[in-house]
Amino acid sequence: MQHDIPQLLTAALAAAGPIILLGLGLTPAAWLNRQGQKAARAAATAALVALGLALAASLCRAGFGPVDVVWRIAGPFQLGVYFDNLSAIVLLLVAFLLVVVTRYSVNYLAGNPQQGRFAKWLCLTGGSVLAIVVSGNLVQLAVAWTATSLSLHQLLVFYSDRPGALLAARKKFIISRLGDICLLAVIVLVYQHFHTWRFSELFAAARLAHETGLATGHFTVSAICLLLVVGAMLKSAQFPFHSWLPDTMETPTPVSALMHAGIINAGGFLIIRLNPLVTLSPGALSTLALFGAFTALFASLVMLTHASVKRSLAFSTVAQMGFMMLECGLGAFALATLHLVAHSLYKAHAFLSSGSMVSLAKFAWTPTGQPNAHPFTLLASFIVAVGLTIVGALCFEEHLRDEPGLLVLGSAFAMALAYSLWSLWSQTLNLKLAAFGAVFGGGIVVVFFALHQVFGELLGQNDWTNSQLGSWPGILVAATVLALFLGVLVVQTELPQWTSRPWFQKVYVHARNGFYFNTLANRFVAALWPLKNASNSNHERNT
Repeated sequence: MQHDIPQLLTAALAAAGPIILLGLGLTPAAWLNRQGQKAARAAATAALVALGLALAASLCRAGFGPVDVVWRIAGPFQLGVYFDNLSAIVLLLVAFLLVVVTRYSVNYLAGNPQQGRFAKWLCLTGGSVLAIVVSGNLVQLAVAWTATSLSLHQLLVFYSDRPGALLAARKKFIISRLGDICLLAVIVLVYQHFHTWRFSELFAAARLAHETGLATGHFTVSAICLLLVVGAMLKSAQFPFHSWLPDTMETPTPVSALMHAGIINAGGFLIIRLNPLVTLSPGALSTLALFGAFTALFASLVMLTHASVKRSLAFSTVAQMGFMMLECGLGAFALATLHLVAHSLYKAHAFLSSGSMVSLAKFAWTPTGQPNAHPFTLLASFIVAVGLTIVGALCFEEHLRDEPGLLVLGSAFAMALAYSLWSLWSQTLNLKLAAFGAVFGGGIVVVFFALHQVFGELLGQNDWTNSQLGSWPGILVAATVLALFLGVLVVQTELPQWTSRPWFQKVYVHARNGFYFNTLANRFVAALWPLKNASNSNHERNT
């Protein structure tokens, strides 16, 4: 297939970063360990070069338009680069995170005899993630998806003499293989139904199916969408497959930062990338929304019971991924992309600065005694927050008509804003402070809708949404989601009154243990894949 020079240049720049990192990662670990500091610095330099190439590719994309370049291998198998605005945003994000993480690792593991091996697998993991972003077809994405998981496994067992690290890594390994099976089944079914794996052709076929309505309710299409949803849930640690993520805290901190800020977003990226296809099954999207909402609220409550900074951050990631799945399930793909970027930057900083978080926690508020304000303060806060959200929504009324799921998310946002205003006003009845809080909250609402519209224009994906939201099943899903968030709002505001009650203390103990889902998962993995003595586990680390 013939391509013009600008497209080939953009594709080459986009693919060069992953190739450089993967090339460095293929260097033998034994050789790298002999000069660990140099290997770590080489990894940091390679990540910096990858960032520069990603920036150059993004500038070319802005100047020359989207890229879809294909090199045929044999039969239907191809290598290609699909580079649009979504690819550019995520490629820049991941490359930037890799620069920070690799640079941090130079000093973090200085003097460790395995520093070279660590740099090797860090490059392979980062290069595989970048390869996911620029993949031109479904098979290529699946290969990079699996390579990311296998490379990450080597980082998770870096301290192979720690039984806890091995158990968590094996739990992650098993769950990831289930996700790989889902993606493999998707590959088979997609080719059977659409006769192509290439993204551009697949999206064109999905658009035609949307316009004609022929694929709606088709068993194969529904199965493809449901498998994609399950694969994304497995990859992004959704309930009940979430317990591995908080247990991977015995890996080096740079790995935690990369995993929580970058790799864990792969599930969300999969749904956003394939949203023209996934939206062919509104039922699959609604299922994703319900599981995402429950995961977000479940993990948020468990997070509040943990004193460990890193474990609390891990449950925060599970909750954030749940909220991202909720956004995808409601069809707000632009908002999910914005969330992906914001969460990645925040979580990378949170993990790399987790040591300083201990001192900051000393100044954090903890609920003690009764709230200072009258319960009507909460009602007033809720009314003001809803009013501000409605006003903000009216400013973007035309945009909201195309994405009804955004209205549901706006309502959930109103509840979060209500809690913030309640926290502010419950400490004082100062009218000037109350007025300032209302004005500031109104500004936040406008920014919320404006940023969503900006990302929507960048992605150009306003045609795809969850069409079920206008029907009774969709209304029931939206009502369930809002009821869950309202329940959490009530729990948060009543928490100061409940802390001294016996029943609450019993519930607290169960929540502190994650309601024992983690225990059940650990027992299953230990029975399926028993741990050997620590002295015999070096083989797993070096394979």
